[in-house]
Amino acid sequence: MWAEGIGGWPARRARISPQRTALLFESEPTTYAQLARRIAKLASRLTAAGVGQGDRVAYLGPNHPAFVETLFATTSLGAIFVPLNFRLTAPEIEHILTDSGATVLIYAPQTAKVVEGLQGPTARLVALEDYETWLGEGAETAPEVAVSPDDVALILYTSGTTGRPKGATLTHANLLWNTFNLLIGVDVGGDEVTLVTAPLFHIAALAQTLLPTVIKGGCALLTASWDVDGCFDLIERHRVTWMFGVTTMYAALAASPRWPSADLSSVRSLICGGAAVPEELVRTYQRRGLVFCQGYGLTETAPGVTFLEARESDGRAGSAGVPVFFADARLDPPGSGPGEILVKGPNVTPGYWRNPHATAAAFTEDGWFRTGDVATVDEDGHFRIVDRLKDMFISGGENVYPAEVENILYEHPAVAETAVIGVPDGKWGEVGCAFVVRSGDVGGEELREFLLGRLAKYKVPVRFEFVEGLPRTASGKVRKAELRAGS
Repeated sequence: MWAEGIGGWPARRARISPQRTALLFESEPTTYAQLARRIAKLASRLTAAGVGQGDRVAYLGPNHPAFVETLFATTSLGAIFVPLNFRLTAPEIEHILTDSGATVLIYAPQTAKVVEGLQGPTARLVALEDYETWLGEGAETAPEVAVSPDDVALILYTSGTTGRPKGATLTHANLLWNTFNLLIGVDVGGDEVTLVTAPLFHIAALAQTLLPTVIKGGCALLTASWDVDGCFDLIERHRVTWMFGVTTMYAALAASPRWPSADLSSVRSLICGGAAVPEELVRTYQRRGLVFCQGYGLTETAPGVTFLEARESDGRAGSAGVPVFFADARLDPPGSGPGEILVKGPNVTPGYWRNPHATAAAFTEDGWFRTGDVATVDEDGHFRIVDRLKDMFISGGENVYPAEVENILYEHPAVAETAVIGVPDGKWGEVGCAFVVRSGDVGGEELREFLLGRLAKYKVPVRFEFVEGLPRTASGKVRKAELRAGS
């Protein structure tokens, strides 16, 4: 029965396994029975605050049980949950609140100054310091609301790497089908201890780890922040079995002095996404005997598009896998590539919030979603992500895909992080400029020689800029627009 949409999942799980631990935060466990009760009380309070079907409720703050409760309470009412990036400024948050029309904003103490900086009419504000009191006034029984699979459950605002953020809408059905796809690709168990250390306002953490863990009755171990030592400690202390991370997180763990001796024996699988994964990084994890699975997706596809299952991972380093079970993907133009990835399936967004122009531009005439990402496909149907379409540049009439150059640069032992962009050149039109974070002593000439033996000359950057760090979005993607602006 679909009457409750995803909002009813914790209550349904509580009927089956009420005493299992659903959430673990700062060593405090919450059982599924407790979680279901708290969600019902919050739904009651939101109803009393005037939230009804189709209204928007926003949450601003790091990972916390209140985020999870707000997600499920909001969607159980047929209302729409709007998770906010807590790293944004007040004007950016204000734009999203205005664009979404949120009527309630629940916010964490760390974001109080941003909330104080909001101008003009705002949503009703609920500070996390007052949350328990506010929740305590709710009724034990949540209102019963009929929710359709095609009703919007979430609005997630894109990272804005290409301009002003747009609100990608995801329906209850989108999230359900993505959960099916994930569970087909990963053997998630009811005994799972899932480390949710990536921010939950990012679709991969929310839909690729939290939702599958809840539906299977596992434990979601939430952390408000991430650091290398803390991650190792949590894995060892709580016997973590599964986690998602972005490339930079996994690279930092592998570069730690603790890496060779860390107890990772409980870990059954690791999933990486959010950006292209250097093959050498995959091999580093495989040498530790760990199952390292890659996937490709984006916010608008809830997010899974392709996935590399565990049994395929050993011999397919660098592959983003094949299309997930309940979706199709192809290249435009057709063939082995490079071409833009197009996606069609029940996990694909119906469009952007109150933005029909952007919605129309995102789909082909026959209904395929344009991802803006470039890939190649081998004879076995495996996708390899080449780059963002917008990041490609043309040097002397030849297409250069920066991710290909970055992948080779990562093989140099003195390169910790790198990003390549195209910059204007009087002779060639554009040439490559590599921004490099060093982990050892290396100069531009040495890196140039290193690349010349591995890449065509026109692909080798002409300039090398050595920096302390790269600007990134919350999902781990490099903000190349900032690099272009400063170059």
